[in-house]
Amino acid sequence: MNRTSVRSDVSVAVSVWKALFLREATGRLAGGRTAWLWLLLEPAAHIIFMMVVFGVIRHQVRHDANIEVFVLVGVWGFFLVRNVAQRGMEAISANQALFSYRQVKPVDTVLVRATVEAFLNTIVGAVLLAALALLQIDVRPHDPLLVMWSAFLLWSFGLGLGLMFSVVGTLLPGLGKLIRIAFTPLYFLSAVMYSVSGLPRGMRSVVLMNPIAHGLEAMRSGWFAAYRGETHISLEFLAFCAAVTVFLGLALYMRYATKLAAQ
Repeated sequence: MNRTSVRSDVSVAVSVWKALFLREATGRLAGGRTAWLWLLLEPAAHIIFMMVVFGVIRHQVRHDANIEVFVLVGVWGFFLVRNVAQRGMEAISANQALFSYRQVKPVDTVLVRATVEAFLNTIVGAVLLAALALLQIDVRPHDPLLVMWSAFLLWSFGLGLGLMFSVVGTLLPGLGKLIRIAFTPLYFLSAVMYSVSGLPRGMRSVVLMNPIAHGLEAMRSGWFAAYRGETHISLEFLAFCAAVTVFLGLALYMRYATKLAAQ
């Protein structure tokens, strides 16, 4: 007598995430040679530009941090948050056809996209660090656990933003462009190219309102033994902001789940 096996909810969810991960990764990298090449060229171009600004225009060299790695950490950390948030914002509209399968939920697409972006950004960061190492630059972190914990919190914050933006962007499509534009001033307010401790007191308090700045400065503190970042840097603040955004994003999904699947 044949018995029909019943799969658990966890088993179904894991299978859905695996399938979505392969679909997203293939779609992200299979768009021609420029797709994977741009993953490297965009952060590399930012790093080279900032190195020119620091080394040629301003003639500024930090004595407590290697300037090449200092800039790389800032660019990589900000791009992690930005890419996770922006790609997550587009996840629902890009996978609308999949919601006809009851196993696939809108929130699954955002979670998987955030994971794919973390995976790709990790590879890009490793390649860029390897390139600096070939130039005889010391790229070894002083406190790897602090670096990884800071990166995880930045990713979590990007995930929370992605969850919220995906709901808002799907229900109000016109806001997507405004959200993208907002990341430009945020780039300059996230301590990507400077240390918070070197800012005037008034500007410092403004930058410290941005949780991304806390994550980037914490990563630098974990990378360089002699680096003395701003004393008010708090990973607890970043963790709190990440938890709040994730909670609000999931709450929005629960509130508008039916509308999101039917868009």
